[in-house]
Amino acid sequence: MKRVAIIDIGSKSIKFFVGERNPDGSIATILDTNNIAALGEGLAQTGRISPEALERNAQAVKEFADKARELGAEKIISVGTMALRNAANSADFVQRVKELCDVDVQIIPGEEEARLSYLAVLSGLPLMDGDLVIFDTGGGSTEFIFGHGTELKHRFSVNLGSNRITETFFPDDPVKEGSVEAALAQIDKEFAEAGVTGKPAQLVGMGGTVTSMGAVRHMMDKYKPDIIQGSALTKLDVEEQLAAYAKRTVEERRAIPGLQPKRADVILTGACILKVIMERLSADQLTISDRGLRHGLAFDLLNK
Repeated sequence: MKRVAIIDIGSKSIKFFVGERNPDGSIATILDTNNIAALGEGLAQTGRISPEALERNAQAVKEFADKARELGAEKIISVGTMALRNAANSADFVQRVKELCDVDVQIIPGEEEARLSYLAVLSGLPLMDGDLVIFDTGGGSTEFIFGHGTELKHRFSVNLGSNRITETFFPDDPVKEGSVEAALAQIDKEFAEAGVTGKPAQLVGMGGTVTSMGAVRHMMDKYKPDIIQGSALTKLDVEEQLAAYAKRTVEERRAIPGLQPKRADVILTGACILKVIMERLSADQLTISDRGLRHGLAFDLLNK
């Protein structure tokens, strides 16, 4: 297999990667992009993907599948994560995608999502020789991977992401006084119950929230993955951004350099999640991985 395409369907965004294997086993990127199509919009209230979100996201998958074929991908793999694991009508979405573009969407368990995220980090970052925690926070869930160097020790998924917390604690615009503290308390409670604790030598963050906050940190007019990959976010960076998002309306957040406008509604929750994770893991800073599940899956497929 020389070239593969990965379509990663998340609660907030669909990520699309086309890559091929280099002679040394590394993966060359042909195209890496995303569409913030919000599959999980309203899912927390109804337990179902809305008709509008279903069709919007199915069409987005079709567009990516068409592009993959145009680029000569020998295999197209599409995976779904928390939104499709939880939605009562996920089978309807899978069927609609099949009708539109003849692509089979595989709904993967949280532990497999975590394993692929770990592979993505291993393939793209220098790791310290010590305890390592990797997290990937999305719209519907947050995955945690505990390891030592290159050895994966323990992994689990927590059903907590930016969508539910945003809809529950931040329905007002701008947010009400006291709502941030309430959200932080709820996030901390759920992470504590899930066993998010420790003091690793290295903390690595993945996903759109982390990379967006990195882009804001660098005030990027245009996202530059090579600058973001391997860069750091300090706890102070996270706290300053959290405070900035909390005092702005969603519309005002859209004007912040580096922040994708479609992420303006959930970025406050994302900052809250990062703050709690760093506190629970006694981390003063985290390393950003621009790579994610899609890169781990491509690495897995192309090195078999």
